[in-house]
Amino acid sequence: MAETTARAAVPKGFRSAEQGWPALHRIPHPPHRLPLLGDVVGSSRRTPVQDSVRLARRLGPVFRRRAFGREFVFTWGAGLVADLADESRFAKHVGLGVANLRPLAGDGLFTAYNHEPNWQLAHDVLAPGFSREAMAGYHPMMLSVAARLTEHWDRAAADGRWVDVPGDMTKLTLETIARTGFGHDFGSFERSRPHPFVTAMVGTLSHAQRLNNVPPPLAPLLLRRANRRNAEDIARLGHIVDEVVRRRRADGHADGDLLDRMLETAHPVTGERLSSENVRRQVITFLVAGHETTSGALSFALHHLSLHPDMADRARAEVDRVWGDTDTPAYEQVARLRYVRRVLDESLRLWPTAPAYSREATQDTVLADEHPMRRGAWTLVLVPMLHRDPEVWGADADHFDPDRFEPAAVRSRPPHTYKPFGTGARACIGRQFALHEATLVLGLLLRRYDLRPDPSYRLRVTERLTFMPEGLRLRPARRDPLRAGIPARRTDSGTASGGAGGPAG
Repeated sequence: MAETTARAAVPKGFRSAEQGWPALHRIPHPPHRLPLLGDVVGSSRRTPVQDSVRLARRLGPVFRRRAFGREFVFTWGAGLVADLADESRFAKHVGLGVANLRPLAGDGLFTAYNHEPNWQLAHDVLAPGFSREAMAGYHPMMLSVAARLTEHWDRAAADGRWVDVPGDMTKLTLETIARTGFGHDFGSFERSRPHPFVTAMVGTLSHAQRLNNVPPPLAPLLLRRANRRNAEDIARLGHIVDEVVRRRRADGHADGDLLDRMLETAHPVTGERLSSENVRRQVITFLVAGHETTSGALSFALHHLSLHPDMADRARAEVDRVWGDTDTPAYEQVARLRYVRRVLDESLRLWPTAPAYSREATQDTVLADEHPMRRGAWTLVLVPMLHRDPEVWGADADHFDPDRFEPAAVRSRPPHTYKPFGTGARACIGRQFALHEATLVLGLLLRRYDLRPDPSYRLRVTERLTFMPEGLRLRPARRDPLRAGIPARRTDSGTASGGAGGPAG
């Protein structure tokens, strides 16, 4: 989810790097470049970002890759990224992967081009939906959805079963954004299989990435069946969203949630309203972006905590101390979980679930006083490598250490070295929503369970424009309510039970 500010249009369409970088020859590229195919030796269609991270370690803070006649420049050095953050010279570039989602989301906040007017209108209308007052109003719904997750994990704990962490976090975050933003319940936890929205969403995200790995002239031929499936997925997502909007129009208001703002709120200055088509695009944007990245962040955090029981104990002790014997934590208590938040920050450092963003020059300029760029030239910021820059994060940058985000450590680092939510005017509009939700859920799970890892599991990261741990499972074990500081309460059957994360939804 993103916000924007208006800019004059820059050259449109894909621009290979040689069109915008006059000194491209000075930028290194991988060895063994092949005619026509480019830099494909040792690369995988399934892990293009992770392949680029491996190349970055060898080639340095700015490098280039060529594929099927198209040249791309990657940047990750702290000085380069800081210069790219200058909003007077650079703006968001809707890169290939994001542009491939435009048939689905059009000029929604995430996929809009800078020159399209609807993004500014949508941003100004929707920004109050992420105010502190609005966030406090979402908190009870977040608790309610979290209770459905803990009920599911309680049954798994009682039976000694493993839980599918990415699958369950996806259910949680989809239900959270659907209920808080749009007053809709997908019934994810009552389903044995993923909701059709999730299946179609994964299909469209995967297809958008796959399009980057096929020569454009051959894509209609090689991806004929895949294109047909993608069209079906897009139609299915549109149908689901249309039904959500139809029900709201029929049922009336829902206390000023995001959908109410989209349908009823006029721009405070111009009086403009979002069109029905743009409402559809924004709902799709929020449902997809509002849950996909947060579910990944929670999954990676749970993975790391399961491997570091000392850190899990430290985070759990903080939850017990800050929340005490309250059955359901208040909104203000979540922000007081400072170590839990550092766990999330460190998880997003190592595995930023939105692993790249693009910046384009809005004028002829020189990047970091070294690399000339013409207006319209663009580069892909490789966030996982930025977050592993040893000059910023130290020689142990690949190791998980939440204390990197102690206040003094944060103040000691240069600006623009931590970018899990993008940068500038187009940075994620829902950042605080995602962080509040994720901190709350981590606190609830730590207070309620010990997290036991699968000793045979080795982290595998799947890419579908976002990062997600593949095949991650944990075995939750209920903590003793008295040891956990959780008040016992009566259930309908008259037996005592530890407090759930919130009222059942």
